[in-house]
Amino acid sequence: MILIAEDNESMRRMIRSLIEDIDPEIVECCDGGEAIDAYETNKPGFVLMDISMLPIDGLTASKEILRRDPLAKIIVVTQLQDAHTRDAAMKLGAFGFVGKDNLMSLRKLLAEKPEKGQAGIG
Repeated sequence: MILIAEDNESMRRMIRSLIEDIDPEIVECCDGGEAIDAYETNKPGFVLMDISMLPIDGLTASKEILRRDPLAKIIVVTQLQDAHTRDAAMKLGAFGFVGKDNLMSLRKLLAEKPEKGQAGIG
């Protein structure tokens, strides 16, 4: 199962269409608070987490999910691709970091399933 946490509905649809052949069991939510709850309820294999969401942003939600489950595999999917954002995501324990302009790299991350700490950066 894959959890998509993205506040933009058309982006959620795009991500879903890109990955549903890898894992057709997909749960969607539109903010960080919903992502925390959905993770607790569903325990997905991967979380695809946008950063810019309200009222709880993706980094805050990721930190809380990882606090509750240090083995959670969170791939940050964002338009914010500056070094500071990338470093913040990786320092909190993100499994991977993908720019929204390079969504095809999501397929590679989900298919290869590398060990935590060896994740790709797209």
